[in-house]
Order: sequence, then C-alpha cells, then structure tokens
Amino acid sequence: MRYGKIINDDCIRHIQSLPDHSIDLILTDPPYNIAQYSRGNIKLPNRSEVNNDLGSWDHREINPLEFVNEFKRVLKPKGNIFIFTSYNLIGKWHEAFDNEFDTFQYFIWHKTNPMPKIYKNGFLNSCEMVICLWNKGHKWNFINQREMHNFFECPICMGSERLKNPKHPAQKPLKLIKHLISIGSYEGDVIYDPFMGVGTTCVAANETNRKFIGVEIDKDFFYAAEKRIKTSIKKLEYERGKL
Repeated sequence: MRYGKIINDDCIRHIQSLPDHSIDLILTDPPYNIAQYSRGNIKLPNRSEVNNDLGSWDHREINPLEFVNEFKRVLKPKGNIFIFTSYNLIGKWHEAFDNEFDTFQYFIWHKTNPMPKIYKNGFLNSCEMVICLWNKGHKWNFINQREMHNFFECPICMGSERLKNPKHPAQKPLKLIKHLISIGSYEGDVIYDPFMGVGTTCVAANETNRKFIGVEIDKDFFYAAEKRIKTSIKKLEYERGKL
C-alpha cells in the first residue's frame, strides 16, 4: 500500500476484512441523522437554499454500538479515534464508547463562516463536535500548549476545494482534517475513514505523508473521491520531483 486504497462498500461489512490492530487512526464523519429535523428549504440572500434533509444517506440511522467491537479490534494499542458528530448523537456515542477507552473527550470545530440566520431567534450553527477516544500511551504530536486546545477555527469548505458535482453537503475543509491527522498520528501511519464521502480524509492523509483506507457506500461520492485522490497524488508527486 504505497499511498492507500479506497473501497465502494458498506463500512460495516468492510471493516470485518481488516486485520487486528492494523489501523493507527480512525478519523471519520458519519451521517448526523438530522434529516428528521428538516423543515424544508430555507432561502438565503445571495446564497443557495439550505435544507437539513441532506440526502438519502442521512436517513439511515447510525447506531454507535455497531462500531464498538470492530473499532477496538482494528485499532492499534497506541491508536486514536476521532469521530465527527452532532448534538443529537453525541449521547449515543458516549453510551457506546465511554467504558471502552481510557479517555472520551470532545473537540470543537468553530466554523468562522457558518450559515447565516434570517431570523435572529437562536444561535448560529457555528460549531461541530468531534469525539476523541484513546488509551494510555497513545500517539500524540502536540508541540506547544496552544496546539493542545480542544478547539480549532477555520472556514467551512469553500471555493475550488469544494466539489460541485457531486456536491457533498458535509465536506470538511482539508485544513481541519490535516490538523487532526497531524496531532493524532505519525508519518507513515495508516488512517482509516469508514465514511469517506468525497475523500477529504484520504487527501489529507496523503498530503501529511500518511497512508489511507477509505470506504464509501454511495457510488457518486466514491467515484468523485477516487478522481480527487488521484489528482492529489499526481500533484504531490510532481511537487516532490517524482515525475
């Protein structure tokens, strides 16, 4: 596995094929199941309409208990787990994983340019949570105290970085994912993303000199990720003088 591999499959089925203790970092962004709270499209000035009903993939209920045994099995003893989640699921993740690892913490991503609110009747949805799991003696790459904050600020994924066709509504910015990979693993490590989407974790792993395994069940997102990852690899090889 020079760079990594990606698989178009159901992650529950695929993870069973991985060897024991073969993964250094599980970094993934499962569906938040927020479609049930959708109230239809919201019109915004000078921006595309927004709807919490993100797609059919968000309707499939996520049950964290399904992942406990396999995540523990494939993770190396010094490995880490980072899982993006939302307010409606964090309790379920805590119930499933808190007793299985020495540490269960959360990390906050503050979006500096969140979706605006037309009506000033509540807070902006400017933060997302990342569940952080590890055991004693885990890998950690902090350099100074500032980096050790469980808080990271950056804009949402926009501009040329954001895929337009297909557009994944939950595509995360590379800057954020590269930060998490850098603090939670070493160069040459294997990063596993069972909910790969359009391949952000794989691209970030490649750009930080890690290997990757990505799994995505949606064919459109999978082929978009495949194309994106190949482009990223070619660009890096050119920059490194390997062409």
